[in-house]
Amino acid sequence: MEALLNDPLLHIFIQDFISQQITPATGFVWLLIGIAFAIVGGAIGGIVLAGKELGLRLSAMIGGLYGPAAAIPALLLGLSLIGLRVIA
Repeated sequence: MEALLNDPLLHIFIQDFISQQITPATGFVWLLIGIAFAIVGGAIGGIVLAGKELGLRLSAMIGGLYGPAAAIPALLLGLSLIGLRVIA
């Protein structure tokens, strides 16, 4: 555990993550965070839209699958634009 905490690559990653610099490693972590929020948001949206008709569990499962369908391309485009410094 001590070797992991003293790893210079981990220190660089944490420094880039805290300073909000988009590198391939931090971009992947931001992508995973965005996908997790998309799944939760899709499940909530599915429950709100079709909870009575399909049941809460089924509508949450379907919403959780369809939520990232729109979020993943948007996340990839946004992270790539920020990473290329097109949007400052």
